[in-house]
Amino acid sequence: MAEEVGAELVAAHLTDPAALRCSIDVLSAHFAGTVGDPAGLRRWTTAVGALSTGYARTLRDRTRLEQERISSAAFDARAAAEDARWRSEARYRVVFESAVLGISVADIEGRILEANRTLTTILGYGPGDLVGRSVFEFIHPEDTPEMWPQIEAMLAGRVGHVRMEKSYFRADGDQVWTELTVSLVRSPDGEPRYLVAMVSDVTERRRLQSRLRHQAEHDPLTGLPNRALFFARLESALAGPYGSPAPVGVCYLDLDGFKAVNDTLGHDAGDQLLRTVAHRLDAELRPAGHTVARMGGDEFVVLVERCTGVDQLTAVADRALAVVRRPVRVRGRDVVVSASIGIVALPFRDPAGAATGADVAEPAGAATLMQAADTTMYWAKRDGRDRIAVFDPARHANDVHLFELAGRMPGALDRGEFHLEFQPLVALDDGAVVGVEALARWRTADGERLGPDVFIPLAEQTGLIVPLGLHLLEQACTAARSWVDTGADPGLVLSVNVAGQQLRRPDAVTRIVDVLERTGWPASSLQLELTESDLMSATGRPVEALEELSRLGVRIAIDDFGTGYSNLVYLHRLPVDVLKLAGSFVTGRGGPCPGEEDPDDQGPVDVDSPVILSAMIELAHTLGLTVVAESVETGWQARRLYDLGCDIGQGWHLGSPRPAAELAELLRAGPGAR
Repeated sequence: MAEEVGAELVAAHLTDPAALRCSIDVLSAHFAGTVGDPAGLRRWTTAVGALSTGYARTLRDRTRLEQERISSAAFDARAAAEDARWRSEARYRVVFESAVLGISVADIEGRILEANRTLTTILGYGPGDLVGRSVFEFIHPEDTPEMWPQIEAMLAGRVGHVRMEKSYFRADGDQVWTELTVSLVRSPDGEPRYLVAMVSDVTERRRLQSRLRHQAEHDPLTGLPNRALFFARLESALAGPYGSPAPVGVCYLDLDGFKAVNDTLGHDAGDQLLRTVAHRLDAELRPAGHTVARMGGDEFVVLVERCTGVDQLTAVADRALAVVRRPVRVRGRDVVVSASIGIVALPFRDPAGAATGADVAEPAGAATLMQAADTTMYWAKRDGRDRIAVFDPARHANDVHLFELAGRMPGALDRGEFHLEFQPLVALDDGAVVGVEALARWRTADGERLGPDVFIPLAEQTGLIVPLGLHLLEQACTAARSWVDTGADPGLVLSVNVAGQQLRRPDAVTRIVDVLERTGWPASSLQLELTESDLMSATGRPVEALEELSRLGVRIAIDDFGTGYSNLVYLHRLPVDVLKLAGSFVTGRGGPCPGEEDPDDQGPVDVDSPVILSAMIELAHTLGLTVVAESVETGWQARRLYDLGCDIGQGWHLGSPRPAAELAELLRAGPGAR
């Protein structure tokens, strides 16, 4: 529609530049409220470009038509003058001098014989100043030589005229852009005799196009190259100067803590911070030949062409980090942020600097390289922020594998690929099996066997942990009910892991109770295990859910105690019944304590930090908690833990994880059947 409006302006004879300017002003007023938004800016740029294109194309076509008409009139007049001693000299002179286009007549050597007033005005000269001079004096040095083959073809008689956009020097040294049409005039015997040039000044149109192109390729907030321009430069760098792949490096940078600036000081302050950081990065790195671009939000990227390797990229990233760390004055206060940077050098190399083998595919182009850089930047964030991470193809391949697994998990749940194995919980005083822990497993459709350390974090990230947790809880309760029905101890405790996300749902308790009712498993025989970190972050609804479950008789256990903050305050604040010591307290670093021997001679058996362990067990007992030790691998460890006061043990020495059917046999066989 905007392009048609531009065409209608010319059709209505509104060809004065002021008409186009007024039309653009109207568009700008229409889009004024949306220019701050990237989508609105693109719509405004598209509309202005379409209006200018329609206006310029129609004006060009009209000008060409006028050119051809004028040229025909000029040629007829000149031929008539040659044949009849310029019988129409007066008529020709009026057309020539009053034309709105610049017109010149030159001989085939390029020497100007005549030039009208419009042409001298375009080039900034006075009347008669161009006559006798060569057209080659006015050619701009940055002009492309594309016209010369066309002129040669015209002089050879293969074409009658040529059209092109071309720049010239004005008398004051400025550059002027023109739309040029050159036609060949032959003598009656067919020999080339004159070159007639018709010139239209299109400088303002070129400037408008240049401004629009700059707006389309640069970020409006910071003035840096935007994503589109960066990718264009990256693809050009990847192609190399002669079309062969070239070494390229990328530093992908994301500000740490930028959201806090927006949330506390406002988005205007955040914009000021982004502008300052962007200008500092550009001032620091662009003089070295590096391109600094804004990818969006608080993300920036640095392109290092002809990269010499990871060492060079690390040096560039160090300079960028130093720039970002410098305080920025915002609203009368100093704001300090840091950055996480991922660096990737092409060809890909492992962290030791060796080129990757055939097991890691080379990138197909700029998109793959940027994906690797983006991934590496998030490694830096996960590893603690304010640091540099180097692309590791093996780690990237593992991330891709995990991403694919996450995508397969919903279907795997529907297909029943998740199942449980059960490990006995054994009393250390008499060896009786007092409970079992349900351990999740995933056997994929292609036969791969995955442990919970792989897929449980993925389930938590994707939100699948809620339906998966309920599915596994129902499996466990169903199996436990069948054991008791076939002769197992009715007091058997079933311990099942639960994630904090499950307890944050408003219907968490209702869903757990529904499972217990469907399976017939009593709440008093169910023990829910939460990790120490989940319990530490339990506030609001999760705490209410734990308290409600505890009132129903469900036991609450802290799993892997000692691997997190080990803050003992929440042992009193939360309804905790069982403390499960992390396996690292049990497996230790070596053999028995001095003066003691391991009668089983089964390798590393030392109970790590027995003094601390004894104090933890004593404190737990003081609070009325049952203590369970994980990873009991030898008889010596079991005896030492019993001596320290530990109540229950769990580990391969006491019983390995096994399917539900095998565990049923163990429970029927009694204490000695491990």
